[in-house]
Amino acid sequence: MYFCHSIFEIVSDFEIRIYGADGGLGKMVTVQTEKKESWVKRVWWLVLLILLSLIAPFVMTEFYLSILCEALVMSMLALSFNFLFGYMGQLSFGQAAFYGLGGYAVAMLMMKVHLNFWLSLAAGILLPSIIGLIVGFFCVRLRGIYFAILTLAFGELIFFIVFKWHDFTGGDDGIQGVFPPEFLKSPTSYYYFILIVFLLSAFVLWKIIHSPFGQTIISMRENSERTEFLGINIARYQLIAFVIAAAFAGLAGAIWVPFYRSVAPSYLTWIKSGEPVMAAILGGPSLFFGPILGMFIMTFFHAWVLGFTIYWPVVMGALILVVIFFLPGGILGFIQEKVNQRREKLNQLMEK
Repeated sequence: MYFCHSIFEIVSDFEIRIYGADGGLGKMVTVQTEKKESWVKRVWWLVLLILLSLIAPFVMTEFYLSILCEALVMSMLALSFNFLFGYMGQLSFGQAAFYGLGGYAVAMLMMKVHLNFWLSLAAGILLPSIIGLIVGFFCVRLRGIYFAILTLAFGELIFFIVFKWHDFTGGDDGIQGVFPPEFLKSPTSYYYFILIVFLLSAFVLWKIIHSPFGQTIISMRENSERTEFLGINIARYQLIAFVIAAAFAGLAGAIWVPFYRSVAPSYLTWIKSGEPVMAAILGGPSLFFGPILGMFIMTFFHAWVLGFTIYWPVVMGALILVVIFFLPGGILGFIQEKVNQRREKLNQLMEK
């Protein structure tokens, strides 16, 4: 239980409220020492995770290091998806289209134009952002299932353009031989590059979510009518959020392709878009670190199950069903619920 309590403290702040002993309403006071201890514990956990990430190449085989790289990149995609789903309240089934566009932008500029790696990487963010602006212009006018279906339709449209335009994109053959700069060619060096990009991306998204802009889109999720009544242009805010999510998804695809050395149309399929959805459900969409945990479980579980059977989707589907029925808030959501129950009991004991 202490382990669960510590994990949850990484994700959210909490206060212990003490009521006066005079039998009246009492004076509600935030205990600063508890808040300070919470921050200290979170810092220690983050430092521990970063240290483990730094020593990972020295204790892992090259195979599992590549799986870890994939988990980090796909966690970026999951975070971009959950920015729309968990915080804006809109389900997107087209996030893989922006992921694939970022990858294709890097591959085509490096292989056909022979552009610098870093400029190609910037284009891998810019192109999905522009396409996200166009797609989002139509999608943000809808809500709920209609939003989800329209993002799926646009995602499939982009996929078929890439798949059929053989002379330009390589069609179903994709593009091979995409190599990073010389100093990033080793798996270890590229792993550290991915780790840095992941940490920076997660930090930026965290700051956006906890900014006034982020709190505004959360209010739209809770009650869009009241938010609009306050004079906030919901469509404009959601369009900005859609472009931000597209940019981070594109960045994930852009850094993955040079590591994998190739890109293919399968990066843009609706099946790929389903992976961040399952990761959010598995880890917990209501918590920032939920999709990251879910994606790490999915990626390593996938690699492990493939050693026993090729029917890994059946096993993964069974795992998702178990989570949906028994842990509807996801794994971190379950931990949060238990910690909240423990906190309530402590508060009741302190009041007595």
